[in-house]
Amino acid sequence: MVIENLPMWVLFFSQTAVGILGNWSVLLPYVMSIFTRKNLMPKDQIIKHLTLANSLVIISRVIPHILAQLGLHNLLDDLLCKLTLYSNRVSRGISLHCTCLLSCFQAITISPSNSRCMKLKHSISKYMVHSCALSWLVHLLLNSQTAIDVVGSGTNQNFTMKIKLGYCSAIILSKTATVLHLILICFTDGLCLGLMVWTSVFMVGILYRHRSQLQYIHSALYSLRVSPEHRATKTILILVCTFVLSYAMSFILVLYTTLFNNPKLWIISIFTFLDTCFPTFCPFILISSNKYSPKNYFSFCR
Repeated sequence: MVIENLPMWVLFFSQTAVGILGNWSVLLPYVMSIFTRKNLMPKDQIIKHLTLANSLVIISRVIPHILAQLGLHNLLDDLLCKLTLYSNRVSRGISLHCTCLLSCFQAITISPSNSRCMKLKHSISKYMVHSCALSWLVHLLLNSQTAIDVVGSGTNQNFTMKIKLGYCSAIILSKTATVLHLILICFTDGLCLGLMVWTSVFMVGILYRHRSQLQYIHSALYSLRVSPEHRATKTILILVCTFVLSYAMSFILVLYTTLFNNPKLWIISIFTFLDTCFPTFCPFILISSNKYSPKNYFSFCR
C-alpha cells in the first residue's frame, strides 16, 4: 500500500466499521424476533429493511475503495465490479424506498384523528410493510441492467462507449436501452424524493401548529412534555434531510464521472465518503430517539 493512500484507507475502514456496528446494533433485535416469535409493529418492519439495506450499501460501496487503497487493483475484475455495483444499486434503492415509507408512515401517524389518512391508517400500514418485501424483488429486476453494463477497469475488451466509474467502468451497448433505463431509475427516485419532501413539509406544519397551540397553555409541566410521536417525527425529519444531502452527493458524483473522461480517483473517494454518510449515521440517529438504543435489546428479548 502506498503511504499517501494510508489516510484514505483509514477513513474508509473507520466509516465501514462504525456503519456496520451501528446498523447491526439496530438490526439485532429484529433478527432475534424471528426466534422469539415477537410480532413487529409496521414501523419496526420498515426500519428492519432500512438497516439491512444500509449495511449492504456500506459494504458494497466501500469495499472497492479499500481494495484499491491497499493496492489490490487486480482483484477488481469484472465479477467483483458487477457484484459490488449491482448490490449497491439495489440496496440504495431499498434504502430510498424505506426512508420514503418511514416518512409517509410517520406523517399518517401524527395526522389529525379526523383526517382521512388516520381512518385508513391500519390498511395503509399493512400495504407499506408488504411493499418493503416486494421492493427487494422490484429493485433486483430494475437494476439488472447494471450487472450487464459494468466491467472491470482492467478489461482488455474494446468498447465504443465506456464510462469510468472510478475503479470499475460502465459500457453502453445500446443507447436506447440505456436511456430508457436511466429514465425509469430517475422516475422512481424522483417519486420517492418528492413524497419524502411533501410528507416532511406536512409534518413540519403539524409540529408548528402544535407548538403554537402550546403557547396558550400556561402549565410549565405540560409545555415541557414532548410526546413520543413528536420525538419520532423530529428523528425522521433528520433522517430525510440527511438522506437528501447524501443523495445530492451521489448525484454530483454521477455527473462528474459522466462528464469527465478521466475522473480523479481522490475526488471520487471524497464524494463516495460523503455519499455513504447516510447509511453510516442513520442507525445512530435512530438510537438517539431512545427506542432503538441497544439498552432496549434486553427488554425486547424479555
